[in-house]
Amino acid sequence: MSDRGVLIVGGGPVGMTAAAYLADEGIPVTLIEGHEDVPTDLRASTFHPPTLDMLDRFGIAEKCVEQGLICPKWQFRDRREGVIATFDLGLLADETGHPYRLQCEQWKLARLLREKLEAEGKVDLRYGMQALEASQDDDGVRLVIADGDGHREELRGRFLIGADGARSIVRKQIGVNFEGMTIPEIFLTFSTTFDFGSAIPDLTNIAYISDPDEWVVLLRTPTLWRVLFPTEDNETPESMKAPERIEERLQALLPRDAPYEIVHKTDYRVHERVADRYLSGRIFLAGDAAHLNNPLGGMGMNGGIHDAMNLGEKLTAVWHGAPLETMGRYERQRRKVAIETVQAQALRNRKILNEKDPQARRAYHNELRSTVADEEAHRAFVRRSSMIQSLRDLEDVV
Repeated sequence: MSDRGVLIVGGGPVGMTAAAYLADEGIPVTLIEGHEDVPTDLRASTFHPPTLDMLDRFGIAEKCVEQGLICPKWQFRDRREGVIATFDLGLLADETGHPYRLQCEQWKLARLLREKLEAEGKVDLRYGMQALEASQDDDGVRLVIADGDGHREELRGRFLIGADGARSIVRKQIGVNFEGMTIPEIFLTFSTTFDFGSAIPDLTNIAYISDPDEWVVLLRTPTLWRVLFPTEDNETPESMKAPERIEERLQALLPRDAPYEIVHKTDYRVHERVADRYLSGRIFLAGDAAHLNNPLGGMGMNGGIHDAMNLGEKLTAVWHGAPLETMGRYERQRRKVAIETVQAQALRNRKILNEKDPQARRAYHNELRSTVADEEAHRAFVRRSSMIQSLRDLEDVV
């Protein structure tokens, strides 16, 4: 049996977190990543309080904070009415060491974790290698990888973690169904140098803005504002990203004399899917390989990191002699969160933003206003939206 121990496919935040956890427990890890370096694409950027609490374990949270933007408050707004409700994570100051959302691009976390692992030398990091085949027997797992020239190599280990994203090779190799749907809108996101905070009264750094015709999300990062629009699928990617079309939509959101400067833009389909199984014998799934949801609420990356920590804890116990069946609780706990918390909340957020019926819109808005007005209800709401409650509820899952 190879001393490689645990094989991890995927070097994003989820795979890196799992590698860091296991390495800290003295477990040998080999991590396989298809890119030659940490990708710096603009994907997830919101870190919730309990995620930062978890990253304290590695001495990483403080470094993320140094490179990010602390956001203690966030809003639901309406394009016509303005502020509907402002939620304050400061109410959770006695429940978390980080009572705020942090806006920090996910690649910064992946890079910080990589630097930690490289400095400690406990993990074999294999960049520029693609996973091709995965299998297992009673004694361990087998993974076939290849470099950019197609040269193949076979790795052996005791366990395998698939943290290789939405198109997970590991998930497909073990025959797991990825059940769910593709939502009808295409999401268009872009970044601009324009400071919305100086132009829109009472705007927080994170704002979900509802509208029956075209909702929008505004997120401030340390250097830019990110803007997310839904786009009907009758528009082609080329037309929706055309400079004049983006300018038209931004001017409708906030008219100004000067044009907006756009520094990045991308469009993507959004899926709501949860794997029917998170494990098969000695092979486990985590992060986007196990669950996908729309980004409204910032729960995807956070949920994946929570997967990695939960998986790391249980796999450590198995490594030291606990029965393999121990991993079943990982699946029961994290799949419950994916369905009942992450997916449900993301779908609810989309429904609130996209609601067209005037009466239903008023009811949503009144519910949010009354929640903020009641301190205990307010605290319970941000406890749920920040994913603290979902972690507490896991203790009831046996």
